[in-house]
Amino acid sequence: MRVAFQGGPGAFSESAARVALGDGIETVPCRTFLEVAAAVRSGAAERGVLPLSNRIAGAVTESRALLAGGGLEVMAEVELPIEPCLLVVPGTALESVRTVISHPVALAQCGRFFTDHPWLAPAPFWDTAGAAREVAERHDPALAAVAGCAAAERYGLEVAVAAVGDRADNVTKFAIIGRGLTARRAW
Repeated sequence: MRVAFQGGPGAFSESAARVALGDGIETVPCRTFLEVAAAVRSGAAERGVLPLSNRIAGAVTESRALLAGGGLEVMAEVELPIEPCLLVVPGTALESVRTVISHPVALAQCGRFFTDHPWLAPAPFWDTAGAAREVAERHDPALAAVAGCAAAERYGLEVAVAAVGDRADNVTKFAIIGRGLTARRAW
């Protein structure tokens, strides 16, 4: 089964797909939530994964709007614990970092961390795992990413600070979507 998700390999949405549908799936990375919906609507993917809400950041309005637009059906929901970490190039001291990139929803979950570290400037990026890959490719000690700790291993980065989220009990609810005439749920 082909499953579209927003983000690069190692994204939280890919983890949600595997939790809900098993490891035997073929994941299809997409840059945007709109691309996920389009892949499912066109049949390029049998299922898709869209985040619905996060305990800290609240509703993911773009996903909800795509579902309300019709043509997609919520097949299942899955909640995934979210433990964002600060990832850096190996050997980088936290004091060397100036810019932290990640998906805007992930950055919103780390407000306290940025308040406690005012020299760090959060900057939006299209994806958490994509941000980790960008840090690895640029190999710049002034750049870090907020992503899942598993992305550190995938992209050869170090976890400079584990658990940078505002709450230890942070959870994101994801919808597993398929094609349908109308969405089963209206948000």
